[in-house]
Amino acid sequence: MARPAVILVGADKGGVGKTTVARTLLDYFGAHHMPVRAFDTESPRGTLKRFHPELTEIVDVTQVPGQMKIFDTLGTADAKVTVIDVRAGLLSSTLRMLNDIGFVDSAKRGQIAFAVFHILGPSIASLQEIAETASTIGEASYFLVKNFVNNDASFFEWDPATYNSYFKRIKDAEEITVPHLSEMACEQVEVASIPFVTFIANKTASGEPANYSFVLRGYVRHWLSQVWNEYDRVKLIDWVGAKLANAARPAAE
Repeated sequence: MARPAVILVGADKGGVGKTTVARTLLDYFGAHHMPVRAFDTESPRGTLKRFHPELTEIVDVTQVPGQMKIFDTLGTADAKVTVIDVRAGLLSSTLRMLNDIGFVDSAKRGQIAFAVFHILGPSIASLQEIAETASTIGEASYFLVKNFVNNDASFFEWDPATYNSYFKRIKDAEEITVPHLSEMACEQVEVASIPFVTFIANKTASGEPANYSFVLRGYVRHWLSQVWNEYDRVKLIDWVGAKLANAARPAAE
């Protein structure tokens, strides 16, 4: 049996768009016909589940029963990839828990493919999380995600000393850039409460034809294609350990 793959998406700082990134990952694996499931740790309300209800279960990752729902089922789940959307403020504590239960050691032995998508905002407070997170991830693949989806700020590229002191301190860390998305387009998808690919296809959650703006769908299609290009660049499908399928790129109706 192929080893399961787990992607932890999170940040200790709030408001950096981690759930948006988790949504793009679910769309990406779905387009590659890769069986995927998700856990939304924003218990009890949940945000990710609103967009991907059939793939997502809400759990309280701070409690043992919630942890068991995720990690006791890795070997028996139909899905090859498990995406965990970690609530703001819980990334460091979740990584410590994974060390405590032996999950990180299992990943080190090659029994589990483990990746951390650390979502960063353009502030020193957000960047300062890198050192603490890096000390607890063990052999996990570490992706530093510069998320511009809700802003156009820089990540200190104009100050090489500051930039390198954070982004270059971790060996083998990969950087991923999520570009800015038009506020109006982003809001329209939020209101529709559907996956990005469903919005692009001009469909409702039930699969019925919709009447979303051609212009806004175009912005979302272009943006999602850029995000997926980043996932292709870092060979995310190869990391999962599966043969690359012919993915359906975001296309207009």
